[in-house]
Amino acid sequence: MARLLPWLSLVLVLMGSAAAAQQPQPPVREYQERQVVVPNSPEEPVPEVRVAANVATYLRFDAPIDRASVDVAGRATRFRVVDPGERTLTLEPTLELGPGEKLAVRVRYKDGASPAAATFALVSHPTLVDKEVEVVRRPRTIEGLEARLAHVEAEFVALKAQCAQSGLPNLAFSGLLDSTDVRAKPFWASAAPGYKGGLEPGRGTGYRARRWAMVTVLVRNLPGQPAWAPGAARLTSTKGTPVKVLSVHLEKPQLRPGESALVAVLVEPPVSTEGPFQLELVDAEGGRLLPITKVEL
Repeated sequence: MARLLPWLSLVLVLMGSAAAAQQPQPPVREYQERQVVVPNSPEEPVPEVRVAANVATYLRFDAPIDRASVDVAGRATRFRVVDPGERTLTLEPTLELGPGEKLAVRVRYKDGASPAAATFALVSHPTLVDKEVEVVRRPRTIEGLEARLAHVEAEFVALKAQCAQSGLPNLAFSGLLDSTDVRAKPFWASAAPGYKGGLEPGRGTGYRARRWAMVTVLVRNLPGQPAWAPGAARLTSTKGTPVKVLSVHLEKPQLRPGESALVAVLVEPPVSTEGPFQLELVDAEGGRLLPITKVEL
């Protein structure tokens, strides 16, 4: 029996080596450093970034990013590391992506330039992995810049005309300031039940005159939320009767995280007093809706 022990040990070692050889080995991939360009329009294809399990991929942006805006599909279950920095984003998956599988990543920029956000598709490649990726925005063409300049100039002219007509003296000259028929109703607004959009309404006032009406309400953008500005509004009575909205204004260019400001919604005077009303504020991109109840007018 003593003579058989060395041979038995050798057989066990060989069997263990064979079993280890049969275990699937992780693929060996070549590390790449490359540049991707952020599309200027939704019609352009989304850039792909090649990732691998247990390998950190570093995305370096050419402008500061909004860390709170980073959205990674499967973030809680598919990644060991999702670490946004001032101009970087580190991603390290824990599992390999399946053939043809894509995970979406979206990051907003802080500077407000166009395009405002960068979107990627994370994919797997059998032999390559992107270790470092430089993310750049394509410079605009002269024709595109000229068109954008013409648009901004037109907006500026319209804004100047609006400002010239909205001063208090001009309000009196226009006949809209009718002291015998102007009334104001203060109220404390509430978000609709179940709302979790990161915006918080507060005190407000409804103004109604014979020829005009307006709602003002204080809105707070909660900490950790992306910047916000209203682009459109809808006002309806409790019976569902719509009120025509003429314009929407914010007293500052946008609400950054933690900031508050008044929103003013100019409307046509409602034909009835069937209040309270509901006011819906929608951001310029149509993504973040704030439904406000208990609005008096």
